[in-house]
Amino acid sequence: MSERPALLLDVLGTLVHDPFDREIPAFFGMSRDELLRRQHPTVWVEFEHGAIDEEEYFRRYFADGRPVDRDALLARVRGAYRWLDGMEELLVELRDRGFELHALSNYPVWYRMIEERLALSTYVEWSFVSCETGVRKPSPEAYLGAARALGRPPGDCLFVDNTPSNCRAAEAVGMPALEFVGADALRSALARRGLP
Repeated sequence: MSERPALLLDVLGTLVHDPFDREIPAFFGMSRDELLRRQHPTVWVEFEHGAIDEEEYFRRYFADGRPVDRDALLARVRGAYRWLDGMEELLVELRDRGFELHALSNYPVWYRMIEERLALSTYVEWSFVSCETGVRKPSPEAYLGAARALGRPPGDCLFVDNTPSNCRAAEAVGMPALEFVGADALRSALARRGLP
């Protein structure tokens, strides 16, 4: 790996709070597990792939076809986006040290709401979002396609994600990975690699 790898960063649960953990289940008065049981089994993945639009997503949201108050849910989701503790500060440090920072995220067009709320692109380019690329982690092509687009071998990138299976998939194609557990731990892990 070169002295300055390209950093490929997951967004939800790594940089930004994921509203699916608490806010979305609470909106429906359900636990996270209950919501997962009641949702249509494939509609979220289709939405993240960019295969369906937001209107179709909400039309098929629940397996039993019950309606969803789209505007109210979107307002709840938008209001829940916030930086995870210490991550904006760490991104400032990395950007100011000249690192190339790219999002590698499984997410639908809602990434634009994150941008509107947090201006994430101040630090990280929205380069590889699944709704735009049509590829989701942990597919090997999610990592290989990103490296190819950046003109780098996989080993000259460093992937960061809070999901262990996504990290293992990156490593399986030769891309070093760090499992995210918090800003301080990530800073220490980067330092152990001689970065920044």
